[in-house]
Amino acid sequence: MSVGVETSGLRKRLKANEALSGVTLSFEPGVLNGVIGPDGAGKTTLLRVLIGLLAPTEGTVAYSVDGRPAGFDAIRPGMAYMPQQPSLYPDLSVREHLEFFADLYRLPAAVYRERSEELLRVTRLERFQDRRAGRLSGGMYKKLGLMCALLQSPSLMLLDEPTNGVDPISRREFWELLGRVTARKVTVIISTAYMEEADRCARVHLLEAGKVLASGAPAELKRERGIKGFAELFLRLGGAA
Repeated sequence: MSVGVETSGLRKRLKANEALSGVTLSFEPGVLNGVIGPDGAGKTTLLRVLIGLLAPTEGTVAYSVDGRPAGFDAIRPGMAYMPQQPSLYPDLSVREHLEFFADLYRLPAAVYRERSEELLRVTRLERFQDRRAGRLSGGMYKKLGLMCALLQSPSLMLLDEPTNGVDPISRREFWELLGRVTARKVTVIISTAYMEEADRCARVHLLEAGKVLASGAPAELKRERGIKGFAELFLRLGGAA
């Protein structure tokens, strides 16, 4: 199924801070959607509201399946969330993590075997199945987190700054993996503070101080503004906000 997500007038207050200030966005189904912005832009808060971990102070979140409205409970089993903070168990190996999440998702043995073998192959972690998560490099750790999220074959994935602090080669490999995911028409919503990663998305939303600066296809946004670099576009829009 193809899952779409829309927000309308979304506001979220965290004590004295308004993390989201009237955010209205449309995340296209079956493609890679980017939420771009610096630290403190509201990216994490937005993803937590979308996944249901936080309730909005105001506004609504609407979901659709194959173009038809759907309730949160209907799509929740097909949602996967990868938080920014370390969320794996340092004393468990790569293989033990996969087995744990297979049990959590109640995957049949044959399905688990097929999916885990494919994921280990495409992530190039086959040789590291017995290595504990606490001893993985930053890039390998993020790949393991992505594998655990993909094991259930989700329809909607929310990834909170998964490439933050990862070396350039691992970042490139991570984005290649995401390309494989979206080729299967999975809806991906990914947040990042790296301006150059915006060009890897089919559609981007620029967020600063909880407000939407612009939305659209990266190439179209740059062409409309007559600039080449996404960092320049963000600075120009941020300065005008």
